[in-house]
Amino acid sequence: MVSAARLLRHDVSRDPRYDILFEPVKIGPVTARNRFYQVPHCNGMGHLHPSSTAAMRAMKAEGGWAVICTEECEIHPTTDVSPFVEERLWDDSDIPHLARMTDAVHAHGALAGIELVFQGHETANRYSRDVPMAVSNLVGSAYDPVQAYAMSKRDIADFRRWHRDAAIRAKQAGFDLVYVYAGHNLSLPMHFLSRRFNDRSDEYGGSLENRVRLLKELIIDTKEAVGDTCAVPVRLSVDEIIGPDGIVSAEEGQDIIGMLAELPDLWDVNVSDWSNDSVTSRFGEEGSQEDYIVFVKTLTSKPVVGVGRFTSPDAMVSQIKRGVLDMIGAARPSIADPFLPKKIEEGRLEDIRECIGCNICVTGDFTKTPIRCTQNPTMGEEWRKDWHPEKIAPRKSDARILVVGAGPAGLECTRALGNRGYDVALAEASTELGGRVVHESRLPGLSAWSRVRDYRVGQIQPMTNVEVYLDSQLHADDVREFGADHVIIATGSHWRRDGIGRANFKPVPGSDGDHVYTPDDIISGADIVGPAIVFDDDHYYMGGIIAELLRSKGHDVTLVTPAADASTWTHNTLEQHRIQKRLLESGIGIIPLHNLAAIHADSVELSCNYSNRVTKRPAASIIMTTMRLPNDALYRDLTNDKRTLADSGIKSVTRIGDALAPASIAASVYSGHRYARELDEPVDRDAPFKRELSTLGSF
Repeated sequence: MVSAARLLRHDVSRDPRYDILFEPVKIGPVTARNRFYQVPHCNGMGHLHPSSTAAMRAMKAEGGWAVICTEECEIHPTTDVSPFVEERLWDDSDIPHLARMTDAVHAHGALAGIELVFQGHETANRYSRDVPMAVSNLVGSAYDPVQAYAMSKRDIADFRRWHRDAAIRAKQAGFDLVYVYAGHNLSLPMHFLSRRFNDRSDEYGGSLENRVRLLKELIIDTKEAVGDTCAVPVRLSVDEIIGPDGIVSAEEGQDIIGMLAELPDLWDVNVSDWSNDSVTSRFGEEGSQEDYIVFVKTLTSKPVVGVGRFTSPDAMVSQIKRGVLDMIGAARPSIADPFLPKKIEEGRLEDIRECIGCNICVTGDFTKTPIRCTQNPTMGEEWRKDWHPEKIAPRKSDARILVVGAGPAGLECTRALGNRGYDVALAEASTELGGRVVHESRLPGLSAWSRVRDYRVGQIQPMTNVEVYLDSQLHADDVREFGADHVIIATGSHWRRDGIGRANFKPVPGSDGDHVYTPDDIISGADIVGPAIVFDDDHYYMGGIIAELLRSKGHDVTLVTPAADASTWTHNTLEQHRIQKRLLESGIGIIPLHNLAAIHADSVELSCNYSNRVTKRPAASIIMTTMRLPNDALYRDLTNDKRTLADSGIKSVTRIGDALAPASIAASVYSGHRYARELDEPVDRDAPFKRELSTLGSF
């Protein structure tokens, strides 16, 4: 394997303005080599894929992060979060797979942290079948017909013992930091702290001093158990962002920190719940948590870490120098670029893959599948495919490559092939590089998505082995005459107009009318008239954002969807509730659980999913957001004539990204990267990656 082109440079050095980021920080009995701290984050791999998890965490340690933490780690069968795939430390049998992670992290000089968790009423214990227990008699946020019972004093004592035992096992597994977790409304200590959940009348309820008691006991227990060699951080949500019904940073948040100020070895502070802590770029800016956590360092001498989707080293330095944070916490930026610290250290800021805040990474947790990232196609593939985000095998031939289309798939394919050393020509029909990213990043709230284009264009520009041709609409004859050995078709896709999608397998009657549009038309500036119906059978962001765009132009807009709510797949990106709120507050009507049955000149017919009852709604314009079709005409023209193709010397023609099968931008980037990785390499198509297999238990 060889380093990517820019990693071969030796004429760069760190800007002295950023020296402060590379100062060591003492955390109790351990010392972090710098101020970069990968906070706990889920990844959809956990205890089911320990090798994958270990390799992913190790990559960040190699990339310069000083502290690398696990995701939530269940401490007992009574806090079984199945089917979500987190870590487990129920008993000694869990130690070896966690030790794999600590060994891998230590090999690169980083500290390993573990976030012990007991979720109380938020767990249904679907696998263990234990009865959940909680601070009070409560039900969870899921819809399981399960309730948790209020813990007795004996239960509290058992919980403290389980937590202490898990801390000792964590030390045996090699962890350097052992968390006491009181955040995100997903932890029992947080439930004891919050008046919303805690209605106890004993010494663990009522006053704040009583509600803090359990958290204080856990910190003391953990320090007594492992504090001689392990640091004991506390992760605390200082504001629940729900006003006086919850913890407010300016009130009880400050009081909690004040009561416990010097007890833990480090404060890891954020806001609740997860959707606020990991707000998407569509709804939150870099550093958006500062107003909530800025007070913490005024109350404690212990180091403070916090998050804010930090990608700018200047913003990081500002946080340190202004006394907001001691360490720069990151989950999503460390996923988008595991080598972010090293790139700052080596003066290669232009090489940073900045997080776009799309939360595709979060979807791995919700779909219970390995993590992926829009910016970093190697995320989750470090062990499965031996992919390294900064290294790629050199070319295995002198083949010349033609990439047609400079969207996310074409750009990533070109970048990676160029790094391998291939001679690449990139032809783009328009006058801009970026494809769909160009247009979508201009939609409301999506400007950060332009980083997908900007990073790849910035990497390609210095490559002397890559030629870029703009305003070059290629036809089959042009491609055959070009003289390439391999042709990659990355020509994207377009939204279909006839309504076919998940709910309709035949064209919607009337969809051939002149007043029927697609998102492509709206993005291109089509002049529509209202009232407008946006039919969303896509269920990701596009339907909602098109409705928002039309409403901002003064149109009367109604969003119709066969789903139960608007943009329903964005539950997986933690933003559905914000999307629906914005639509409603903008005056956009939402009609869920209805299909588009027919289109007329001035109205539409809507059919109820359950009763099939048809109702009419006035509509002068209809925008179909259902599915997309590949722009694959060039591919078909080339491959339909095998003899002419062979005579031209072209060895292969391959579709990638949306030109093959339209999907997310993340999928397109991955598709382009995969092609570049696999060209001229031996690949077993029947077993394209390694799998972790469960061991057989005894009968």
